[in-house]
Amino acid sequence: MCIKQISAKTFFFVMLFFPTLLLAHDVSSGDQQILDGGGLWSYIWVGAKHMLTGYDHLLFLVGVIFFLKGFRDILKFITVFTIGHSITLLGGTYFGVQVNEYLIDAIIALSVFYKGFENLEGFKKLGTRAPSLLGMVFLFGLIHGLGLSTRLQTFDMGQDQFFLKIISFNVGVELGQIVALIPIILLINVWRDKASYEAFYKASNVYLIIAGIGLFAYQMYGYFNGH
Repeated sequence: MCIKQISAKTFFFVMLFFPTLLLAHDVSSGDQQILDGGGLWSYIWVGAKHMLTGYDHLLFLVGVIFFLKGFRDILKFITVFTIGHSITLLGGTYFGVQVNEYLIDAIIALSVFYKGFENLEGFKKLGTRAPSLLGMVFLFGLIHGLGLSTRLQTFDMGQDQFFLKIISFNVGVELGQIVALIPIILLINVWRDKASYEAFYKASNVYLIIAGIGLFAYQMYGYFNGH
């Protein structure tokens, strides 16, 4: 399969799902109804659902996985990301840390851009050394967790079992992350040995950059227009 064919298919995929990416974090009234009537299990369910539809989080993790080869490395980096976003999700929600949802999502969009840029050796082309990947994954984990906290705080959680509800939502996020990443990891690892992998790698990371820029522009538009 030639580079043009892979690029065309990747472009079609991105254009097909890009409107969904922009709406990935919408909080529905249906989710609030689930939380109102389902106890702690409902928070696990909504947390998992949010991660499975949180394409900006998943796009960033896809960018990280592209860089890694062994299962041990994947586990290490995903664990660091999980620790980072758990800290700010739990702490930010419990202490009521308020941040503008558009600005935090714009920064998350930049993390997607950053990973695609780094994977394509952007720093090397600029004549500089890339920051520690493990450190950046932890930093972006903190930022992604703050975005998740911002979203969770839009729900009416009440005061009963408040911290347990936050923990349950976080557990759901982790379960959703695992479910989403398993097929992605398998696909990348299977493709890694194919002759077309290099073209697939380059095209996918180019579109991580495009998605990051598009999501950033969308969030900044929302911020300046007060939507």
